[in-house]
Formats: sequence, structure tokens, C-alpha cells
Amino acid sequence: MANTTQSQKRARQSEARYDVNKARRSRIRTYLRKVEEAIAGGDQAVAAAALRAAQPELARGVSKGVLHKNTVSRKISRLAARVNALAATTV
Repeated sequence: MANTTQSQKRARQSEARYDVNKARRSRIRTYLRKVEEAIAGGDQAVAAAALRAAQPELARGVSKGVLHKNTVSRKISRLAARVNALAATTV
């Protein structure tokens, strides 16, 4: 347990940040799940739209410090490749 008033305050702030970041991560995962489901569904237009909706959320995660920049870049790249491959198979 925190002993000084400053460490008590930091513990409170840490809890608050944890809750906010947890909500952000959950929101990001929801967007990613929607993209995955659209890819599994096989509809390229829906998958592309879901990816376009997910990209700003992922970028926001980077700017808020929830996710690392390279992690988000890798995820977007791999999802985009899968969506594009979906377009190639349907043509």
C-alpha cells in the first residue's frame, strides 16, 4: 500500500489510467474482430469498409500510448493484405 500522499495520488491516477486504457484496448479489439469477421464472411467490400473504420481506432491507440506504433503498423499491413487477397479471389 502507498504510504505518502503523493504515492497514494499516483496509485489513484494509475487505477484511472488502467480503466481508460482497458476500455480503449477493448474498443480496438472490437474493431479488429469486425474486420476478421468480414474477412471470414468473404465479402471484400464489407471487409474493406471494416478495415477503413478500424484504422483510425488503431492510430488513436498509438497516440494514446495503448499500443506500440510498429504493432499497429504490422496489424494494419497484414489485415490490408488479407482484404486485398480476398478481392483477388473473388475476381
